Amino acid sequence: MTFLSETRSQVFHKILNREYFVYYALILVIAFFAVVLSETAFLSTPNFMNIIRQTTPITVMAVGMTFALAVGHIDLSVGSVVALSALVCGLLVDIVPWPVAVLAGLSSGLLVGLINGVLTEWLKVSSLLITLGSMGVISGIARVITNLESIPITNDSFTYIFGSGSFGPVSVMFIWTLLALILGWVFLSKTRFGSHLLAVGGNPTASRALGINVVKVKITAMVIAGGAAAMAGMLYAGRLHGARYSLGEADLLTVIAAVAIGGTSLFGGRASVAGAVVGSWLMGVINNGLILWGFSTNEQIIARGLILIVAVAIGVKEDRR
Repeated sequence: MTFLSETRSQVFHKILNREYFVYYALILVIAFFAVVLSETAFLSTPNFMNIIRQTTPITVMAVGMTFALAVGHIDLSVGSVVALSALVCGLLVDIVPWPVAVLAGLSSGLLVGLINGVLTEWLKVSSLLITLGSMGVISGIARVITNLESIPITNDSFTYIFGSGSFGPVSVMFIWTLLALILGWVFLSKTRFGSHLLAVGGNPTASRALGINVVKVKITAMVIAGGAAAMAGMLYAGRLHGARYSLGEADLLTVIAAVAIGGTSLFGGRASVAGAVVGSWLMGVINNGLILWGFSTNEQIIARGLILIVAVAIGVKEDRR
């Protein structure tokens, strides 16, 4: 009897383990909506490709946020960086060659990430406070430079590569998702920087004693988060054929929920790029299912909030264990 009880406990622990939870959750959510929405096109290939197309910017941001959270930081400014980078690129793409415009848009995000990281380490305050302030500043700048007007993008090469293109039935957005997954996984799991990142997040004092430049690692993580948000801005601009100051405004909660439920600790030291990608897909499937089910935008926001609470609860329990 004791053996059976221990076996059940071990199985239950594995199910709730954050490393696997997001995969089980995705399967269960798809199965649930497949039954509830059996009379719709939920299970069709075009619908799943549409989910990936819509969630790719979230996926890219989630991968970047994984690096920031891995060192114990968080970047609340990613949504505003999305808008700023998309607007910078949109203003330049018809004036200069589109690769130059893309470079300018990405540079704006990298610069914001650098500023966030330097200020956080220099002032020795929480990254939450620094990025909360920068979020407001960047959002204001995005509104000022365009006077609240949308910027249309008519460059076909840019829009094809960054959102509207496809290779047969496969959207170019799926290619970007794979690139984000592969690059993020390689840097985090197969490089010295990745091991330093997790070491710093787990124990900064011990990492410093081992000769790791803790400040440099933390700043670099914030730069990666900013660059990923800027890349998401490019993808939004390409898919929507334009840029607007409101791009990315509602994405922060979704990104954090995707990363948290994907197995990355909100306190540093543990991170999963693959989990963040699957977590973003999970959020996309839930949004898609709720829309097909007739739920309003407000009800979708409530659902995302509840998912984040569940992810944090599981994460805290794992950390304590």
